[in-house]
Amino acid sequence: MKNILVILSLIFGVCSYAQNQTLKGKVVDMLDTPLSEVYIYSNETENHTHTLENGIFTIANVRVGDTLTIRLLGFETKNVILKKTDIENGIKIELENKIFQLDELILKQEINPLQLINKLDMKINPVNSSQELLQKVPGLFIGQHAGGGKAEQIFLRGFDVDHGTDVSISVDGIPVNMVSHAHGQGYSDLHFIIPETIHNIRFGKGSYTADQGNFNTAGYVAFNTKESFENNQIKVEAGKFNTLRTVGLFNFLEASPKEKGIVAVEYLESDGPFNSPQNFNRINLVGKYTTQLRDTDKISLSASHFTSRWDASGQIPNRAVTQGLISRFGAIDDTEGGNTSRTNFNFIYDKFIGDNSSFRTNVFYSLYDFELYSNFTFFLNDPVNGDQIRQKEQRNLFGFNSVFSSKKYWNEVEVEFHGGIGLRNDAVKGNELSRTVNRNETLENISLGNVNETNAYAFGDATVDFGKFRITPAIRLDYFKYVYEDALLTPFQIQSQTKAIVSPKLSIEYDPTDNLQLFAKSGIGFHSNDTRVVVAQNGEDILPKSYGIDVGFNWKPFSKMFLNTTLWYLGLEQEFVYVGDEGIVEPSGKTRRFGVDFSGRYQLNDWLFLDTDFTYTSARSIEALDGEDYIPLAPKITATGGVSIENFNNFSGSLRYRYLGDRAANEDNSIVAEGYTVIDMSLNYRWKQFDFSISVENLLDTEWNETQFATESRLANETESVEEIHFTPGTPFFAKAGITYRF
Repeated sequence: MKNILVILSLIFGVCSYAQNQTLKGKVVDMLDTPLSEVYIYSNETENHTHTLENGIFTIANVRVGDTLTIRLLGFETKNVILKKTDIENGIKIELENKIFQLDELILKQEINPLQLINKLDMKINPVNSSQELLQKVPGLFIGQHAGGGKAEQIFLRGFDVDHGTDVSISVDGIPVNMVSHAHGQGYSDLHFIIPETIHNIRFGKGSYTADQGNFNTAGYVAFNTKESFENNQIKVEAGKFNTLRTVGLFNFLEASPKEKGIVAVEYLESDGPFNSPQNFNRINLVGKYTTQLRDTDKISLSASHFTSRWDASGQIPNRAVTQGLISRFGAIDDTEGGNTSRTNFNFIYDKFIGDNSSFRTNVFYSLYDFELYSNFTFFLNDPVNGDQIRQKEQRNLFGFNSVFSSKKYWNEVEVEFHGGIGLRNDAVKGNELSRTVNRNETLENISLGNVNETNAYAFGDATVDFGKFRITPAIRLDYFKYVYEDALLTPFQIQSQTKAIVSPKLSIEYDPTDNLQLFAKSGIGFHSNDTRVVVAQNGEDILPKSYGIDVGFNWKPFSKMFLNTTLWYLGLEQEFVYVGDEGIVEPSGKTRRFGVDFSGRYQLNDWLFLDTDFTYTSARSIEALDGEDYIPLAPKITATGGVSIENFNNFSGSLRYRYLGDRAANEDNSIVAEGYTVIDMSLNYRWKQFDFSISVENLLDTEWNETQFATESRLANETESVEEIHFTPGTPFFAKAGITYRF
C-alpha cells in the first residue's frame, strides 16, 4: 500500500510540472544592469512579453523543457531551455552587447519600432548640442535667431511652432514649455541640457498619447537622462568665430546595479559670424544619484543649473542688405540680447509592485529667470528712441507626475493599463513687456503683472493585445486655474478664470506579418492660452482643441531596410500667430493641416547607413477667403537625411543634409520665405583612450536665411514703413575640431 502511494505521488508530481506554469525572471547585461523592453518569446506556446524597467518579466503557460527566445537589439539573442529550478525559483538571464544590426529588427516584437530606430540614429550620429537633440525627432526642424541664447524656433508637421506652442517637451518628467511666458506661450528653452547626458528620446507626432497634455497638438518630445556613463570623459572643442566648448562627464561612484552617480559640466562661448560679436557664453552643471533599494524600489535625485548671456544682431530687413546699408551679418540695432538661467531639482521614485505592475512618481521644482531685449520694427513706433522692447520674468515652477502601470493576461489576451495623475503650478513674478532704450532705460510699461497658473490632470489608457491585433482606448482630463495680478490696473483687482477639458484618444495596430505593422490613430489634444489673454477675453477660447487622425504603416520590405509612412490630418480650433512688433503670440482663427510623413533607414553593411525623413504639408486657415488663407511660415516641404559610417577601422562620421522649401510668409502668399538646403559633415577617429573629431556646418558655404518673418518696419532714414522679409542669416562655413579623453 505504501509503495502504491509513493508511485501515485510521483505520477502527480510529474504531471504537475508537465502542466503549464508561470515563469518569473530577470534580464540583465554583462555588468548586471537591468534591461527594459527585452522581448521574451515562448517557442512552444508563442506567448510573449517584455521586461519592465527593472528587467523583471513574467510569462504564462510555460513548462519544463520549453525554449525561450530572449531578444533585444544591440545584444546577442539568447535561447534558454527551461529547467525545473527555473520555474520553481525564477531565472536570471545575461545578455551580451553587440553591434546594432537592422536586419535583426522584427517589427512585431517591438513596442515602438520608430523610437527604436531613433536609438540607432543616436548611436550612429551622436549629438553635441541641445539644438541637435531636437533634430533627432524625424521630421522636426529648428532655427536659431538670437545669438544662440534664445530658445530655438521649431517646425513640425506644417507648424511654425515658434518656441513651443504646439510641441510638448519634457526632460525626466520636468516640463520645458513655459505657460504664459514673457516672450510667448509655450516658450521652450532646452539649453539647460548637456546633450551627452541624454539616454534616450521618446517622441510622438499628433495628440494620441494620454500621458501628454498641454501643447501636445503637433507632437511631443520626452528626454530621459543617463544614470551612469560608459567611462569618464573630458572633451575640448574649438572652431571659427572664437568658438570654444568644453565638457566633463564623470562617474563619482563606480557604476553598479545598486548605486550610480554622475556629474557633468559644460562651458560654451562664441562670437558667431556677425559683425557685432554676440559675446555668447553658457555654463551647465548636472548631478544625478540613483540607488536601487531592493529589486522593487529605486530612487533617483538630480539637480542642474544653467546660466547664459548673449548679444544679438536681430532680424534684419532685406532692403537694408540689398541697398548696401549693412552686410548679411550686420545689424540695424545691435543692442539686442539677453540673459537667462534655470535651476532644476527632480526626485524620481520607482516601485515595482508584483510581477507585472509598477508605479513611478517624480516631484520637481525649477527656478527660472529670463530677460530679453529685441527690436523687430526699428523706428516704426518711436522715430526718436527706436522700438526696442524688454521681456522679463522670474518663475517658480513645481509639480509632480505619478503613473501606475499594470499588465494582465486572460488566456491568449494581454491587457496593459497605464493611469496617472499630476499637478503643475507656475508662479511668475514681474511678467513684463516694456519699451526701452539701449537696455538700460525704460520708456513705458506695456504690460506688467504676476501670473499664477495651475494645471491638474488625470489620464488612463488600456492596450488590449490579441496577438496580431492591438487596440488602445485612452482618455485624459485637464483642469486649469488662471490668476493674474495686473500691476498697471487701477484700482487693484485679481482676475481669474477656470476651465476643464476632456481629451479622448484611440489607437489601433495590426500585424499581418512579422515585419509589416499597420496603424490608425485618432485623438483630441489642446494648447492652452496665455493667462493674460484668458482673463482679457473673460474666459473665452481658453483651451482650443486639436483634432487629429493618423493612418500608416511600419514595414521592412528587406532585411536591412525600414520604412515608415503616415497620412495625417490635424485641425485646430484656434491658431497661434507670432506678432513681431510686440514680441508675443496672439490667437487667430481655425486651421486645418493634412500631409504625409515618410522615414526610411537602410543598412548597407555592418558600418554604413543611409537615412532620410520627409514631410509634405498643406496648411490653410478655414475661416479666411480663398487666396488669403495661407498660414504664415507654415512649412510645406521639409527633408533631412544623410549617409553615416559607424566604427569602420575606428572611423565614424556622417554627411547630412537639411532642406526646407519655400513657404508663404503672409496670408495671401505675396511675401515668400525662401527655402534652403544645407549640408553638414562630421568625422571622428578613435585611438586608444582618445577620440579626435572634426565637424563642419554648411560645408558648401551656402547663403541661407535661418529664420524669416514678414514684418512691417521703418528704418531711421525712411518716412514710410515697409512690410517685407526680415531674416537672421544662417551660419556660413563653420569648422571646429575636438579631442576627447576617456578614462
